[in-house]
Amino acid sequence: MNLRALFAAAALAVATPSLATAADAIKIAVTDIEGLEALQSEFGPFEAALEKSTGLEIELFPVGNRTAAVEAINAGQVDLVLTGPAEYVVIKELTDAKIVVGWQRPDYFAQVVTLADGPVRRVEDLKGRSVAFGSVGSTSQHLGPAQALADVGLVYGTDYEPKIISRNVAVEALIRGDIAAIGMNYSHLQRAREAYPDVAFTVVARGRDLPNDILVARADADPAAMEKIKQAFVKDGKSLLMAVLKGEDNQKYKGGFFLATVDDSDYDYVRSMYKTIGVDGFKNFVGN
Repeated sequence: MNLRALFAAAALAVATPSLATAADAIKIAVTDIEGLEALQSEFGPFEAALEKSTGLEIELFPVGNRTAAVEAINAGQVDLVLTGPAEYVVIKELTDAKIVVGWQRPDYFAQVVTLADGPVRRVEDLKGRSVAFGSVGSTSQHLGPAQALADVGLVYGTDYEPKIISRNVAVEALIRGDIAAIGMNYSHLQRAREAYPDVAFTVVARGRDLPNDILVARADADPAAMEKIKQAFVKDGKSLLMAVLKGEDNQKYKGGFFLATVDDSDYDYVRSMYKTIGVDGFKNFVGN
């Protein structure tokens, strides 16, 4: 190559860095948010904060659902996925994704709620009655409450009749006396008390704190980039959390922390929840 051609090639490389940058962008998906507009609204500030902390280009990648997230991981379309504990155990099984960091949700535990002046005074009184659960496969509305009952000896589908009913409808059914109790998390109970200030609710069973939401990486994602991202959560966790909390639906993380020491075994409690409702494998998402 002559000198003029060499300079021309060098000039072209300098003039078109965006092509390489676009190809190298770290793409992040979130399993419970549909559509790019909603994703940008909730996580746009976080995207910018993570870019600033790492020096990497970060790109939000919308997925329609948790199954689409698995497909995107296996197709190499995304590098990172933020997901809940129930989804994680299936994603791990189907993709061999690697844990990057845990996203703690304070007061994130499952409970079984009934009427304070109703016929259910203790958890044993649920035997032979109907208990409502929320979205099929939800950690805090289905799997967690079922496990909370199993932990005190009540067998799912044997000692009581499980019913899948949307939470708002279930609360009305509880007040009417059509069901005996509802599985929900702490924030759901607070909202029920606000919506029905003249109704006295009580909790007859509580589970342990649920495992954290978790950011996982595609198994073959660039290890240096993934380590840089993990260290960003360690050194700039407060500023990253402030950016996350600019999203309206992200208030569930308020008061929480990013946890760098998270093991796959921390999610064995979730795996036991699946077994409690009669699911022994993790090849499919419950409810799909």
